[in-house]
Amino acid sequence: MAKKKERSLSQHMAAKKTVRYIVLILLTIICLFSFYILIINSTRAHADITKGFSALPGTWFLDNMRNLLKNGNLPVLRGMINSLIISAGTCILSTYFSALTAYAIHAYDFKGKKVIFTFILAIMTIPTQVTALGFVKFMNQLGLINNFIPLIVPSIAAPTVFFFMKQYMESSLPLEIVEAARIDGAAEFRTFNSIIIPIMKPAIAVQAIFTFVTAWNNYFTPNLLLSKTQMKTLPILIAQLRSADYLKFDYGQVYMMIFLSIIPVVIVYILLSKNIIQGVAVGAVKG
Repeated sequence: MAKKKERSLSQHMAAKKTVRYIVLILLTIICLFSFYILIINSTRAHADITKGFSALPGTWFLDNMRNLLKNGNLPVLRGMINSLIISAGTCILSTYFSALTAYAIHAYDFKGKKVIFTFILAIMTIPTQVTALGFVKFMNQLGLINNFIPLIVPSIAAPTVFFFMKQYMESSLPLEIVEAARIDGAAEFRTFNSIIIPIMKPAIAVQAIFTFVTAWNNYFTPNLLLSKTQMKTLPILIAQLRSADYLKFDYGQVYMMIFLSIIPVVIVYILLSKNIIQGVAVGAVKG
């Protein structure tokens, strides 16, 4: 009887496991389907794409790429370089200084600490669109229109990244390590760069991915600040291509440009993804 119960329980667990795997496989297919359509359409001609869906790739991949790169109105390679500069700069400044700020709040006791922490969190509730007009006017007064500086330097103040870093430190950074470093005579920046940064590596990797993708896909702020063609980023160029005159509109070029735009994001994710599960799991739950 006991063996029969054990066998029944084992079969029940196996059935539940099978259902979970089926659900996960279906969700994966749904998530990847749009990417599949993107890749397929980047290999098809404009006329074929307008006819409707096709599960099979076409033969126009190189032609679409050649037509896109020859488009004099859209400096695609320059746009990709611009996006890389902005995204990489934003990623580095945002993650480093957010981790530094989180370390200061976590490791030090000082007057006004709770007020500062609350103020930083309150900034998270303010949408970018609310301050955009004043920000653009201020950048115009500083002569920084058509400049990458206002798109990179303000990323030092990133409340969302700071909050994630703070939560991660509370769960993974014992203050005893900091005290031991101080006793050994290590300077504060030496302690942060040599001890804290390696401990924070999973959290930094997670936020580096999110920050890079956010900056890479950012259309709103660059569109307000960049008007010169050679300064524009890929999202702006994609929007220009999509809004082209009907006679000049080419779906093949649109899909090819979107395909090229996701390659750097995929590369960054592959390089940092080994830390993302650990970083999310530890940083999201205070241990």
